[in-house]
Amino acid sequence: MSNIFKIYYNTNMNDMTKIQKKREREKDLVFLMIKIFCNLKHKNNICAKCMELYDYSKNRIDKCRFMETKTFCSACPSHCYKNDMRERIREVMIFSSKRMIFYHPILTLKHIFIILKAKLRQKFF
Repeated sequence: MSNIFKIYYNTNMNDMTKIQKKREREKDLVFLMIKIFCNLKHKNNICAKCMELYDYSKNRIDKCRFMETKTFCSACPSHCYKNDMRERIREVMIFSSKRMIFYHPILTLKHIFIILKAKLRQKFF
């Protein structure tokens, strides 16, 4: 079982706080999206340029001060990515989001559910 599924489905993670779990899920999701992008665009499992983007993203996620309240980086009030890295991650997200349903359908449905839930919360509260 891969690490991403352990984080989503393992209920025996009492030592991690809710925010730490959220950080780990977000890092795993970013990794999966970068991996899909690199596999299809660069024809690599994960190239040095994409690994650099993942390391940068992982660092930003670890330092995020809005993790407790935000849904995803795209909905964050503060953009902490440098402009060039923000453009690179946007390219990855746009490319990979359309293909995630074929690679990880359950994660994609959960992601969509979280986005819809956040939008409904904003609309009615």
